Amino acid sequence: MNLNELHNVVKRDGIIFLSYGGFLSQSLIAAMTENLEREAVDNDLGMRLSNNIFIIFIELSQNMMKYTDEHKNISPLSESLILVGKDDQENYFVTSRNIVLNEHVADLNERLAELQSLDEGSIKKRYREMRRKVRETGGSGAGIGFYEVAKCAQEIEYEIIELDENTSYFIFRVMVGAKS
Repeated sequence: MNLNELHNVVKRDGIIFLSYGGFLSQSLIAAMTENLEREAVDNDLGMRLSNNIFIIFIELSQNMMKYTDEHKNISPLSESLILVGKDDQENYFVTSRNIVLNEHVADLNERLAELQSLDEGSIKKRYREMRRKVRETGGSGAGIGFYEVAKCAQEIEYEIIELDENTSYFIFRVMVGAKS
């Protein structure tokens, strides 16, 4: 996304509290989370809404970091982008865009289609099942982050745009509410 496109996002979607493009690390994610905390205080967001924004931001950032590490020799690091903002309807959102290897696209589509088919109670139940399985098996917890995000989200949209035979853009947009 270039500056003109970012300007169009701001114009279309409202206020951007945080935008970042490029390489992500745990320390950078922590620093950006601190800035989001200040924005939450400055904008008098409630605790639940603030926490939901932080959880979603952290999960999407870590997801981006994972995929960036995986393909750093294929695409420029600056292809990753994350935005946190508020639209003109006073709804908060977190949007991420990163490059994924095409070999992961089918799995992403499958996981996210399942996620979108579930109601709130089913999302929480599936999340608990996945957490229990990770504890019991000592697994990696791969995919559990999407359920963590869904627990905090009002709405989830995603798009996968093929770039070439090896890579695609993975765009993930979450409308954030004050859900419990």
